[in-house]
Amino acid sequence: MAQTLFDKIWDEHVVSRNSGFPDILYIDAHFINKESSPVAFEALRKRNIPVFRVKQTIVVPEPEYTAHIPLSDLARFQVDLLNRNCIDFGIDMPQSTPGYNGGLVAYPGQTVVCDANNIENLGAFGVLAISINESQVEQVLATQCLLRQKPKRMKIEVNGRLGKGLSVKDINHYLISEISAQGARGYFVEFAGDTILNLDMGGRISVCNMSREIGAVGGIIAPDELTFDYLKELGFTTDGSLIEYPESWKNLFSDEASVFDEVLEFDAEDITPGNYGIGISKLIPGQRPETDLPVSYETAGILEGYNDTDYILSQGESVEEFELSLACKTFNGEIHYK
Repeated sequence: MAQTLFDKIWDEHVVSRNSGFPDILYIDAHFINKESSPVAFEALRKRNIPVFRVKQTIVVPEPEYTAHIPLSDLARFQVDLLNRNCIDFGIDMPQSTPGYNGGLVAYPGQTVVCDANNIENLGAFGVLAISINESQVEQVLATQCLLRQKPKRMKIEVNGRLGKGLSVKDINHYLISEISAQGARGYFVEFAGDTILNLDMGGRISVCNMSREIGAVGGIIAPDELTFDYLKELGFTTDGSLIEYPESWKNLFSDEASVFDEVLEFDAEDITPGNYGIGISKLIPGQRPETDLPVSYETAGILEGYNDTDYILSQGESVEEFELSLACKTFNGEIHYK
């Protein structure tokens, strides 16, 4: 059966799918930081629940450019609290990472979660990256899974040659002006077309970062030789964590006959220089394409007597069975920073 890139990654990571319930999605890597994790750790401590997979829980280091900025009292408290929580729960703290600029990198085909400020760029590597809130951080720490309704799939395809002097910034401004700030709400977007695939990795990262500006759940671009070579340059294939590209990476693309819920096609020749604005008609309710938004488990009871974390914990045997059958996607949890 033909599948989209998103479907291939999502379906391969579904631990359990029951009628009337969101999917239990296995998470290959969970990035945490000083802002998003304190409440989650305290909840685990009160319930005497350990972190389920410490090797797949990665602390995001502070960017190098902040090293000479004095910490506020709040920031110092947050850093000390994160250090204490990591010690208490057996999570490795990151070593000093010279040159680290705040961007994250993961392997193609992985599922990764983090807060919204750090997650969007990962889609450029063929990663299914989802932003989560504080209550969901607790959920993933306790179970290495996320309870999530599968979103709809949208393809945004841009073809043609950009005009002289135009860049990815112009592509992003144009797409936002055409789609609107809510036009992709409820969708996970795959960016495609020769204009997108001809961008360098920096350009692809910029496009994926733009996905939340159009209201999308997330964005992804099919990985190719450019992606693999970029990972090689970062040392992903020379330090023993990965000897050569897995064959599965080469299958991370949407099949020709795959079906999206929505397809938007644009011609690069229509992109012109200048600042684009969102037309007033696209801000008026009812004037944009309606989407059937996924039902959020945060606003609907899952099962009487259970909250989301408890529901996944009740499926513990299924999670462990899934891990035994899972192809090595986490590479021992060794995620690298760029």
